[in-house]
Amino acid sequence: MRTSAYQLFKIHFLSFVPLAKDAVHIYIGFACLLLALLVLRRPLRSFWILVPGIAVSIVMELLDLRDDQAWLGRLRFSASLKDIFNTNAIPLVLVLLARWRLIKS
Repeated sequence: MRTSAYQLFKIHFLSFVPLAKDAVHIYIGFACLLLALLVLRRPLRSFWILVPGIAVSIVMELLDLRDDQAWLGRLRFSASLKDIFNTNAIPLVLVLLARWRLIKS
């Protein structure tokens, strides 16, 4: 069976950055948060700035699930849920802190 273009991209990307796969999810989530702040021009306390990171993480995990089904013959939902959590946890905490006025937004 052939490796998907998405998996090849991940392999090549990880060969350039000295990070574990789980750590990359954290950086992707933070980058999505920063881009959403710049593009959407919403305050940090807005839940809308979480939408791009959630969308990106779901798309990435759908691609991983597709490849898991093709390669392993099964879906690894727990791994995908962990990756979605890793991608969005820090942005969610920052938004909640801003909403509770513990940090300025």
